[in-house]
Amino acid sequence: MASKRTAQLTLSAMFIAMAVIIPMLLHGIPNAGTLLLPMHFPVLLAGFFVDPFFALLVGLLSPAVNTLITGMPPVFPVLPFMMAELATYGFVTSVLYMKLKMDRNIVLVLSMVSGRLVATLAVWVLTSMFGARLPAPWAFFSGAFTGSLAGIAIQLAAIPAIMAVVGKARR
Repeated sequence: MASKRTAQLTLSAMFIAMAVIIPMLLHGIPNAGTLLLPMHFPVLLAGFFVDPFFALLVGLLSPAVNTLITGMPPVFPVLPFMMAELATYGFVTSVLYMKLKMDRNIVLVLSMVSGRLVATLAVWVLTSMFGARLPAPWAFFSGAFTGSLAGIAIQLAAIPAIMAVVGKARR
């Protein structure tokens, strides 16, 4: 039991590190965060490898650690909705894939939609209760898809490919 927990913790730390390093590597590309979603990739991937609790922690901690190290995303108003969104990605991916044994492509789509729904709810809370200057929730939700189609396409292509390679290596 202790060795499984240690492995989960180690993998989680690796995914958090990836969620910090990948955005830094893409820093020179204008709007890379919005277009390519470099923090989303390792969090979604974590959901396929670690239990739901650890995947949720990867999603929660990745943007917070990134903010502490790089100053991005900004603490307010972006960090709260990103933490909610990424925590949802990790948790939902892990539950659907590891616990419910769903197809990884369906898992990715459901995770992406659910994470954006939770982020939209967080945006609604931030705008209505805290006066954050963010788009209206419906505009935020549609923009979360249309503004990041490249990143979504990369995730939908790369993550299943990575999973296939890892699956073959484990055999």
